[in-house]
Amino acid sequence: MEIAAIDLFCGAGGLTHGLEKAGIPVAAGFDADPECEYPYESNNRARFILSDLEKAGPDVAGKELEKASVKVVTGCAPCQPFSTYTRDRGCDGRAWALVPVFGHFVEQIRPDIVVMENVTQLARHEVFRQLVHLLQSMDYFTLVSEVECAHFGVPQTRRRLTLLASLLGDMGTLQPSHAADSPVTVRDAIGGGVVPALAAGQISEKEALHRACRLCPVNLRRIHESKPGGTWRDWPEELRAPCHRKETGTTYPSVYGRMEWDKPAPTITTQCFGYGNGRFGHPDQNRAITLREAAILQTFEPDYNFVPAGQPVRFSVVGRLIGNAVPPRLGMAIGRAILRHLAEVDPR
Repeated sequence: MEIAAIDLFCGAGGLTHGLEKAGIPVAAGFDADPECEYPYESNNRARFILSDLEKAGPDVAGKELEKASVKVVTGCAPCQPFSTYTRDRGCDGRAWALVPVFGHFVEQIRPDIVVMENVTQLARHEVFRQLVHLLQSMDYFTLVSEVECAHFGVPQTRRRLTLLASLLGDMGTLQPSHAADSPVTVRDAIGGGVVPALAAGQISEKEALHRACRLCPVNLRRIHESKPGGTWRDWPEELRAPCHRKETGTTYPSVYGRMEWDKPAPTITTQCFGYGNGRFGHPDQNRAITLREAAILQTFEPDYNFVPAGQPVRFSVVGRLIGNAVPPRLGMAIGRAILRHLAEVDPR
């Protein structure tokens, strides 16, 4: 069987990268964000097609699969607007305009296998139920699951929604590679000299993405007082932010926190390079994690390129690309599930 996949809303290429590593060729990735082109094409064999899929028809995407005997359409349809925190905080039902777009592409292309990965909040919205109903009306076998990425070798606690659908039969569930009590940890990912030590505001001489945000004097004092796995409640009273002194602010203990070496990281978000944006303090260095460390915690290889050599590195842009990505190891688990399924329905 000649397999080919396309990746809609491909971002920086996390899902594509995982599929390719599993052995599934990806013909092309489509995204409306031009910042995705360089990381997508410089790290993957697939080509990048700049396209606003909400306005474009599925003809171009479908042509990428014409020669394949097994067609795969994957994607992570984001809620609008693209970027920053929105997808991590969740979106209301009106914001999921691109989910029906994804369904329309599937309806027109009619691939053998469909994969969608997304935030778990999507399952609560009617627009997702309509997508599943559409697939079932087209005779797809569908499986909707919530998965914990740490069970697939991702060194972070990141719950995601997966939709697997096939015209060929029941695909079954994704098979975890790691038990719940033996996850990949922060130490496994970024410890042991994988990246050199830095101070806040420093940039590695050898690695442009290994750069740490500056910290103001009060935040330097705060991180000195922060314990791995602790909270701002461990600080002296004078270091606590005014919002945390109010009753309404006491329920957000993880901000300004440090990661723990021997546990998975928290969910890597688009703002993970900021010390005050979550538990993104380095376990023992007095700074937030760097962009490169964030990418490694997302299971991108240490040499995965996000910015052309010599070009400026913008925290907001690269942070968005990293935080919104599908962890490649989850993509690889999805790819292996597809290959197992195909072997079962056509054991030749």
